[in-house]
Amino acid sequence: MNRLFRAFFLLVLVAAPARAQEDSFYRGKQISIVVASTPGGGYDNYARLLARHMGRFIPGNPSFAISNMSGAGGNLAAGHLFSLPVKDATAMALVLPGTIAAGLYIDRDKLRHDPAKFEFVGSANSEVDMCWARADSGHAGFADVMTKELVVGASADGGATREQPAMLNALLGARFRVVSGYPGTREILMAIEKGEVSGVCGLSYSAMLLQQPRWLDNGFIRMLSQNHLRGLPKANALGVPKSIDFATTPEARAVMELVYAQQVFGRPFVMAPGNPPARVELLREAFMRALADPDLVADATKLKLEVNPVSGEELRALARRIYATPPDVVRRATEALAYTSTK
Repeated sequence: MNRLFRAFFLLVLVAAPARAQEDSFYRGKQISIVVASTPGGGYDNYARLLARHMGRFIPGNPSFAISNMSGAGGNLAAGHLFSLPVKDATAMALVLPGTIAAGLYIDRDKLRHDPAKFEFVGSANSEVDMCWARADSGHAGFADVMTKELVVGASADGGATREQPAMLNALLGARFRVVSGYPGTREILMAIEKGEVSGVCGLSYSAMLLQQPRWLDNGFIRMLSQNHLRGLPKANALGVPKSIDFATTPEARAVMELVYAQQVFGRPFVMAPGNPPARVELLREAFMRALADPDLVADATKLKLEVNPVSGEELRALARRIYATPPDVVRRATEALAYTSTK
C-alpha cells in the first residue's frame, strides 16, 4: 500500500506543474479566429458571439481577435491557418463545411492544407441548407425548378451556394442557372433584393433568419427545398420538401447523402495539426461550456442566432467517416458538384 501511495504521490507531483503550466499559458494571450467569410454574415456573427464569451471558460481568460478571409470556398482561410509558423493553440479558423470535405473532391496537392488533418474545436450549430426563391420568380416549389430555370447567386467554387445547385442539376435534372463570384451571403442577398438574381440555393435557414428576417415575415422569399437528410422541424411542418426525396436512383441518393452529411459540421471551428494536444482539449471543453452558458444563449437569442453545438470529438468522428467513403461515390459526387452552364 505504501508503494502504491508513493507512486500516486509522485505522479501527482509530476502532473501538477504540467497542469499548472497549461492553466497559466493563456494569461495575457490573445486567440485569433480567422473567419472564412465576409464581415456581417452568419459565420462572422457566430465567431464574434463566441469571441465575446469563450475567454471566461479558459484558464487565464485570454482575449479574442477576429479577422475575415473569404475566398476559395473557405480554403483560403484554412491554408492561412496551416501556414502559421507557430502552432501554440492561439489560432483557429471558422471555415465552411465544404472546406472540410474539400480533400475528397480536390487534389490535395492543389491545397495549402490537408482537410483530413484538421483539429476540430467544435461547431456552434448544425445547419439545414435550403433553396430559396423570390416569391415573384414564378417558382412556388421545388418541382417548378425541375421544369423552369431559376437564376441563383453563388460564391466561388467550394461554397455550398455554388455546389448544391450544381449537384441538384446533375443528379435530379433541376434547372438552376448559377451566377457565381459573390464574396459572401450578404452580397448574394443584396443581389436578390436588387433583382440581379432570383434566389439562392445552399443557404441555411438560420443564415436567412439572421440576415433577412423580414423576408420570411412579409413573404418576399420562399423556401423551395431542404437540402438535408432530416430537415428542419418547422420546415417539415410547413411541408417544405427535402431535395433528396427527388432522387430516382440509389446512386444519386448515395451521393446526396455524402454531400448533405457535411451539414452536421455547420459552423466548424478548427485548428491546424501540430498544436499541443492538452491545449486543444482545453479549448474544446471551453467551447462547449461557453455555448451552454445562459449569457451566451441570451446574446444569441437577441442576434437571432441558433445555438445547437456539436463537439469536436463528434466532428472528428464524422470527418473520418466521410473520408472513408467508397471511391466510386466520391467520384460521382466530384462530377456532380462541378457546375456546368446549360447556356
